[in-house]
Amino acid sequence: MKIKEIIEKLASLSEKEVLSYWIRGEYEEADLYWALAKRAKELGLDDELIGTFVILAKESKGHGTRLFEIYKRRYGEQLEEVHIPPVEVLPLLEKFKNASDVISVLYEAMRSELLAKAIYEELMKKVQDDRVRKVYEYLAIMEQDHYNQLKKEYELYMRKYASEIRTEMCAQTSTEEGS
Repeated sequence: MKIKEIIEKLASLSEKEVLSYWIRGEYEEADLYWALAKRAKELGLDDELIGTFVILAKESKGHGTRLFEIYKRRYGEQLEEVHIPPVEVLPLLEKFKNASDVISVLYEAMRSELLAKAIYEELMKKVQDDRVRKVYEYLAIMEQDHYNQLKKEYELYMRKYASEIRTEMCAQTSTEEGS
C-alpha cells in the first residue's frame, strides 16, 4: 500500500480507530528500538548510541501508554482492529547485521521518523474532529523529537567514520610514500 493510500485510509478513521492504530504503532516502535539497542550492544557499539535507542524505546512505550490512557478513559480497554500497515516500524533490524551498518540504520530510522511526522501533519489537515487533530499534532511533535535524537547520533557516527577513513588513508599514503 502506498503512503498516499495509507494517509487517505487514516484520515477516514474515527478517533477510536486512530488511537488504536497509533497505540499499537508506538508499542511496535518501542520493540524495534529495544531490539536495535540490543543489537548495538552485541556489536560493541558506543554506549551513547545504545542509550539513544533505549531512550527512544522508553519514549515510544510511554507515548503508547499515554495514548492508551486517553483511549481507556473514552472507550474502555479493548482496542479496535485497524487493518492499515504501520508507517513507522521499518525492518531496520535486518539491515543491522554488523557495526558498519550503523550509519544506514540511523539514516533509515531518521527517514522513518520524518515520514511518520509528515503523515501526521497531512492528517492534521484532513481530519474534521479537533480531538483527532490534536492527537496528530502531538504525534508529529514526538516524531520530530525522535528524528532530532537520531540525527545527533547519525552526525556523530558520520564524523567518527569520516575521521577513521582519513586516518586510514593518511596511514596508507605514508606507507606507499615510504616504499
